[in-house]
Formats: sequence, structure tokens, C-alpha cells
Amino acid sequence: MNSLIGTYECKADTKGRLMLPAALKKQLAPVLQNGFVLKRAVFQPCLELYPMAEWETLMQKVNSLNRFKKKNNDFIRRFTAGVKMVEVDASGRLLIPKDLTIFANISKNVVVSSAINIVEIWDKDKYEQAIDDATVDFADLAEEVMGQDEEGDGIS
Repeated sequence: MNSLIGTYECKADTKGRLMLPAALKKQLAPVLQNGFVLKRAVFQPCLELYPMAEWETLMQKVNSLNRFKKKNNDFIRRFTAGVKMVEVDASGRLLIPKDLTIFANISKNVVVSSAINIVEIWDKDKYEQAIDDATVDFADLAEEVMGQDEEGDGIS
């Protein structure tokens, strides 16, 4: 699957159903029939939607951890807490399970944002707050992560 592109505002209904934006649904069309995994994000109060193939690739890495190390077991337990398999219904809606809507504080106004090979699902206010908080440090972060001069590091 190619990288996903776009950030979209949409609404969740009272049952936790989210209509996927048409532009995003079009990008996900090749993988829609395989389903998705929805989970809590590690670093932010949002949800992560993994196309099944992306989830399986990630699980191969996680499965290579030595389960006889306590920290690895603790990580696996916490990383997979609340993980749910979900599908997009015939109307193009995604049902977000109640426990995950509570975790991400999702009520009505939602932001769906591409994050390379996955989709983040945010409460709109939390998303705007996270973007505002990151703005101050983004230049330094970009330089540190992407601006490496050594061969093989960074993007240039």
C-alpha cells in the first residue's frame, strides 16, 4: 500500500459510527475488504487504524520479542490493550467501539489524519491542541529527525 495522504474533519454519530471521508475511502479501497485493526495510540490520546496487512507486518516485529523478558511482556500487553478488529460497512462507516471512544474522548467532531501507512482518529479539539503544542518544537524536531548529515540518516 502506498502512503496515505490527507487530514479530514468529519462527525461521529451517537453510536460511535464514523463516515470515512470519500477521499480517504478511495485511497483505502484496495484494502477495504481485508478489514482493519483499531487501537489506542501509544503517545497521544487518539486511535490508530491499521489496514490488516500493516498490522500483520507490525505484529511480526512484536512477535520477535523475547517473551521471557518481563519488559517485553509488559510492552506487548499494553500495546495490544483494547485492540479491536473493525470493518467499514456498506455505507462507508466505521464503528468505533465504546471503550476506544472513551479513551480518545471522541464525541461528535472528529479529525481523521493520515500517518503514512495508518490513519489516526482524533477528537477535533484534542487534535488541534496536539498540533498547537507540537508547533513550538517542530523546527527542532524536524532538524533532529530528518536533518542528519551522516550517510543513511535523514532524508537528504
